Amino acid sequence: MLEWLVALCIGILVTVIWPVWKYFGSQGEPDALLQGLGISRRQTKEMVSERCVSDRGVPVDGSNAQTSERAGENKVPDVALICKPSALANYLFKHCRTFSNFTACTGWTWRASAFLQTVYGACWPYESPAYFVRDYLQLSDDGLVALDWAVSMAGASYQKRRRTSSNSTSPILLIIPNSFGKITRNVLKLCEVALSHGYLPVVFNRRSHNATPLSTVKLQQFGDPGDLREAVRYVRYRQPVSRLYAVSESTGSGLLLSYLGECGSSSYVTAAACLSPVFRCQSWFEKGPIWPLHWALVTYQKICLNRYRTVLGETVHTDALFSSCSTRGLEEVLFCQQPGPKGAPALAAGTSSSSGGAWEAYWERNEPLRDVDEVAIPVLSVCAQDDPIRGDPQSTLPLELFESNPHFFLLLTTRGGHCGFNTQEGSAFSGGGTFGGTPGTSWSHRALLEFFRATTDFIAAEERAKQTARRRGLGGSSQGKVFRHRSVSSCKRLPACSHNIHTIYNWQRSYTR
Repeated sequence: MLEWLVALCIGILVTVIWPVWKYFGSQGEPDALLQGLGISRRQTKEMVSERCVSDRGVPVDGSNAQTSERAGENKVPDVALICKPSALANYLFKHCRTFSNFTACTGWTWRASAFLQTVYGACWPYESPAYFVRDYLQLSDDGLVALDWAVSMAGASYQKRRRTSSNSTSPILLIIPNSFGKITRNVLKLCEVALSHGYLPVVFNRRSHNATPLSTVKLQQFGDPGDLREAVRYVRYRQPVSRLYAVSESTGSGLLLSYLGECGSSSYVTAAACLSPVFRCQSWFEKGPIWPLHWALVTYQKICLNRYRTVLGETVHTDALFSSCSTRGLEEVLFCQQPGPKGAPALAAGTSSSSGGAWEAYWERNEPLRDVDEVAIPVLSVCAQDDPIRGDPQSTLPLELFESNPHFFLLLTTRGGHCGFNTQEGSAFSGGGTFGGTPGTSWSHRALLEFFRATTDFIAAEERAKQTARRRGLGGSSQGKVFRHRSVSSCKRLPACSHNIHTIYNWQRSYTR
């Protein structure tokens, strides 16, 4: 009881002091961070100058444009797109207005605090108008994962019939929550927005997450894409003609990036996005986020695992597991220790005798960026410099990846917290176009949906140009290099994604309902 009172007092102090500190102590932070990260002022200014029109779509006159350009020379934009120059990058600059339409919250408001934005998005309850229909999917090792299909409350029965129909052409949005299994406000609102734009959202729940039964004494390792791979095959089997897009949140991005790297051009995914991803995961587990958030993550994970305390005792040292005080300790006990004989004392997590080189070997198998060169689809990452979960951007953002790999794009905002991205009143819902005028829509959600639309249009245009060149007998050689995208094709190595779905599932005894 005393611990909860202390935690409550600390939370109140942070709530009161943090906005004041952010307001007075970080006024010069964005400019310094942009320069420290090597983002040139010319690059950000070129991106912002793409929008030389007013909110009503009327071009501004030349004098106003020159005046605004001179005024912008001394002001660092609130958002920058970091990527390798390419035809797709130029297309995104031209067609994604949301990318340059972010105005960070400032002044005396809780929305200017990265910490409060993060806590609000993760903990504040949200009554979503979406209704979820669950499918339990039995895996090849008899384990269970859950797929929650989001449908609107107004037409739940119709939407359910359309979801199960293999003739539906609506695009599918596969959503991967964080690795702790918490369904946050951000995920629920993303499902709502996706439904309003014609997508069929489906949330992937790992073993034991979000009330999914644990049918085998096995939990999913951080970057093991085996379960996700089988879930994607199932989705493709149910919706063979629909385009598939994928979105991950927070630490769930590790699973998505592992899957895209391992499957390469056989991933079935058209485009993907990561909201506030954690890239350097081994370092993140070793250091952890700031103390209040770290304590909350550890406590939440222990509460979820306590339900399976008895059965987990057959494979892990439960005493060491529930006495651990860090995310690394929990991960190490679950996956890096060999169970000793019954009755033997549990070894403390992190000791050399208990872990040895198992921790390093674990991350050799689970590091999300281990096969990043094999990713064959466009991937957008939306990050904030003041993200309190990810940590210091200078050491946690792999900028070299975005500057050298044409498939990866980074939208970096000056502020926004972790999966927050609150904007100033008056600019939060401004913009226009397909995704820029829906009240209540998060800026990051509009950005990723616009990214999916623009990427799909670009790929379709490239395919049409290639076919036209072939019909003219040019073979596409004079049309330049077409963006490398194939939904299902061959890989450099033998792909891990088998296409014979009937060798995996036994539909007669499936748990799907």
